[in-house]
Amino acid sequence: MSKNKKVMVGMSGGIDSSVTAYMLQKEGYEVEGIYLKLHNRTDDYHESNLGYIDDVAKFLGIKYHILDLSEKFNKDVYEYFVNSYLEGTTPNPCVQCNRNIKFGAMLDFAKEHGASFLATGHYATTDGKFFYEAEDKTKDQSYFLSQIKKEALPFMMFPLSNYKKEDIIKLGANLDVAYKKITEKNESQEICFVETVYTDVIKRHANIDQEGDVLDENGNVVGKHKGYAHYTIGKRKGFTVKGAQVPHFVTKLNPKDNTIVVGKRESLEVNEVLGDNLNMFVDDKKFSCGVKLRYRTTTTPCDVEIVADKALIYLKEPAFGVASGQLAVFYDGNKVIGSAFIQSAK
Repeated sequence: MSKNKKVMVGMSGGIDSSVTAYMLQKEGYEVEGIYLKLHNRTDDYHESNLGYIDDVAKFLGIKYHILDLSEKFNKDVYEYFVNSYLEGTTPNPCVQCNRNIKFGAMLDFAKEHGASFLATGHYATTDGKFFYEAEDKTKDQSYFLSQIKKEALPFMMFPLSNYKKEDIIKLGANLDVAYKKITEKNESQEICFVETVYTDVIKRHANIDQEGDVLDENGNVVGKHKGYAHYTIGKRKGFTVKGAQVPHFVTKLNPKDNTIVVGKRESLEVNEVLGDNLNMFVDDKKFSCGVKLRYRTTTTPCDVEIVADKALIYLKEPAFGVASGQLAVFYDGNKVIGSAFIQSAK
């Protein structure tokens, strides 16, 4: 790959994106930064991040752009997040953000400003056609990238893909004056607009603290809960079950009548999953692969059949606590071959 090409780097002010910019500049690329303003937090969040970016940009002698995508983010990510919980599903805002914001609108901006590539500090690998898991499996983010449009892949770069986190921290020492500050900066949490817990965000939009009935699988009232939006599939605390001798888990949420259904662990067992909103990197309509049904899990072997833009996923081993709204990501070894949002499971 010829150097001297312009690369835009998505910069957050953290060590991963700062080292990404440093590494690419060392490799001979013309580097510029982009900071995304995605929400209107009032706790000096943006001012603090831009302070870190300013230090790194000055040290590297690069310019950076501030791209305000707060309106698009509000519509595509924030509202989706709130509405999902109110509808009784479990959202994945980082997946939507990567597809629509970072590798949608930010990539468009990079191309419009003459960049050949957009680079980020994500831990994943791409060859321009597929994503692959990162070398450091504990930091791998290929799951969250699996809904990105196929057309975006040739423009993406992940310079950290072959490094472990400790290597990045050592490389960051080369940033000299900026280094101490960015290493002291707290790692960004998974969901940037959730400052405490997700229910605090939902409470701004709806009264979710309304006590309701806990039902067993036959529809009998067996206890009380504090409001359905406080629960996700598989949760085992925060509700009462009269006379229970063993742990009970949430198996279903019913927003319409503010009830939750609970059962023993075996009630969470799932053998078939239906997915929609497909994003495939292969054309096959029938295939066998591994599937991740939430981020921090191992892959489960399965057979997949694509019918009318839906994925029928037949698990070869049962999975537990599968939640509608989460993502099913298909892996062939360490290669991502597609993904679908979980619509239902049985």
